Amino acid sequence: MTHPLRKHIEEVISLTDEEFNFVIGHFEHIKKRKHQYIVQEGEIVNKEYWIIKGCLKSYFVDTTGKEHILQFGMENWWITDYESFVKQTKSKTSIDCIEDSELLYISYENRDKLTAQMHKMERFWAKKSKIGRISLQNRILSLLKNSTKERYDLLLEQYPKLFQRVPKKMIAAYLGVSRETLSRLNS
Repeated sequence: MTHPLRKHIEEVISLTDEEFNFVIGHFEHIKKRKHQYIVQEGEIVNKEYWIIKGCLKSYFVDTTGKEHILQFGMENWWITDYESFVKQTKSKTSIDCIEDSELLYISYENRDKLTAQMHKMERFWAKKSKIGRISLQNRILSLLKNSTKERYDLLLEQYPKLFQRVPKKMIAAYLGVSRETLSRLNS
């Protein structure tokens, strides 16, 4: 059976067995339980995570105590606080597990080494980075131009399984609305 990370990488680049063994040697495997953090606001993030199994959320809490969800992460998605990871500064977000999760992670140093030694992986992450920027741009545009109902419908269309895995209050926090507003959309 093909390793799930290899399948994921080979959506972008091809790898020989030897190359994949070299790549996977730069990763560590961890399991986290529901509600466990992988990133806490204020810490310097040294890891980028790839989700094998589970569901996570990236979020911050404002000065009034309100939670704002920036991103969900599910199988085959990458997640970290990218500003902290790239600049090695304190994280502005927290990331925790909504479900029991199984993850692979690569340290900042290992990612640097891997991309320096294997240009195919540099191309892989460049492509993933571009896809991530497109997603972020689309999310910002949706927040700026779409109604709450349109944002809800778009999320439901793009990620229907998310609605079966994530409590409604988290969907509301992602959409930037109250739980009551979200309930009115469902009625």
